[in-house]
Amino acid sequence: MSLRLRALFILTACLLGCDAKVRLASYYGDHMVLQKSPARAVLWGYGPEGAHVTVSLSGPIQLRTSPVTVTKGIWRVTLDPVEPGGPYMLMVSSESNTITLKDVLFGDIWVCGGQSNMQFQTSRVFNASSELALAPKYPHVRPFQAALNVSETELPDLVQVQIPWSVPTAGVMSEFSAVCWLFGRYLYDVLKYPIGLVESCWGGTPVEAWSSSRALQQCKLDRMIGGPRNDSILWNSMIHPLLNMTIYGAIWYQGEANTDYHPNQYNCSFPAMIDDWRMAFHQGSGGQTDPDFPFGFVQLSTCTKNSTSEKYPDIRWHQTADTGFVPNSRMKKTFMAVALDLPDESSPYGTIHPRDKQDVAYRLTLGARAVAYNQKHVPFLGPFPKEILRLPNSIIVHYDQAISVTSSKDIYEICCSKTACGLNSLWVPAPILSWVSASVRISTASCKGSSIAGLRYAWKDWPCDFKACPVYSANKVLPAPPFISN
Repeated sequence: MSLRLRALFILTACLLGCDAKVRLASYYGDHMVLQKSPARAVLWGYGPEGAHVTVSLSGPIQLRTSPVTVTKGIWRVTLDPVEPGGPYMLMVSSESNTITLKDVLFGDIWVCGGQSNMQFQTSRVFNASSELALAPKYPHVRPFQAALNVSETELPDLVQVQIPWSVPTAGVMSEFSAVCWLFGRYLYDVLKYPIGLVESCWGGTPVEAWSSSRALQQCKLDRMIGGPRNDSILWNSMIHPLLNMTIYGAIWYQGEANTDYHPNQYNCSFPAMIDDWRMAFHQGSGGQTDPDFPFGFVQLSTCTKNSTSEKYPDIRWHQTADTGFVPNSRMKKTFMAVALDLPDESSPYGTIHPRDKQDVAYRLTLGARAVAYNQKHVPFLGPFPKEILRLPNSIIVHYDQAISVTSSKDIYEICCSKTACGLNSLWVPAPILSWVSASVRISTASCKGSSIAGLRYAWKDWPCDFKACPVYSANKVLPAPPFISN
């Protein structure tokens, strides 16, 4: 039976009531995390037409909803706001049966999406055994993973669940997304209340597969057909089913597939996907998920050492809507982990899959603390130019913060041209001459008297060795992101 027919069969069976009993949708179960106050968690499922469904909570507080009626095979309940914590017992009751869920927590739900670097399992990271040994010490950080399925039409529920809501163990977490798990763990260390992690990602997939037709139309992208790269095919099967869930935010690691697929539209398609997810989750949850929920992403790491291709730097730039940093006017309430200084030349999973996901997750956590949780005085952006001055034989880049610098002959490049620089322009190395607390002076001698039309930084697939880029924040924690300026 094809995936599509199987999905249709399962969903039709459930919509018909499955033995005339009330059931929950696929992503509710024992050990689950529901979104805490001030938002209200949504529960839904299937049942016989006209049945009356009541949900009750018992635990730190007692709560009982008014009965709702099953209509067209579906019931839906929005709980009153619940403070973070637990555990709770949750009961779903109807005339025909009662479902009891145990060990339910309330906290913040984060959706983790993207392609293979988000899918990259915790068992594959550096120091995996010690990372996995820590899993049982975080019983309030709970994983859930959607199974890989495709659909040509928008589905109301997941076809399959890969990992149901679980209390973390080394065995469970070894199969779970490393970036997602580490992000949740680091966040818990700061917030000290439950975190729910929902992994829904698939290796080798472009942003178009995760975008609704609505979002694609925003960027005038033609619908493409062809396996899990089909436009909207994973939105339909692995995101649309989650929309009724109340969530707090999302993190994303994707873009490699778009270095060869609609790369020049990524500056539109990625921000459009974020906007569309926000609108859809807000509407799907009945207004409970914020219409501008925080969205974090990883700026692409490295792939091919000594490559002269500009595919990776171009996508890194497009990930920020051609601004170089986030949040910005096009991408509000977003945060970014720069990863171009975390290459892994000896990765057994290929250089496109670096094993250091700890630094990636830590940098994402800094962004979440600052942007998603409004924590003051949490630096999360590396140095970015606030002013670029042209002098007779040099350029001075004034950064927006104090910097730590090591010398380089080629991390900066200048464009020798009388007109604006394009794809075929000549870019030549511009050595660092000197630096002070927040400024770098760069030589323009390479242009040999020609006009200078542009400056760029770290505009390479693999610009530096591990944690050895030339410009960092003063504490050497956050690398300067790449930039290009005419």
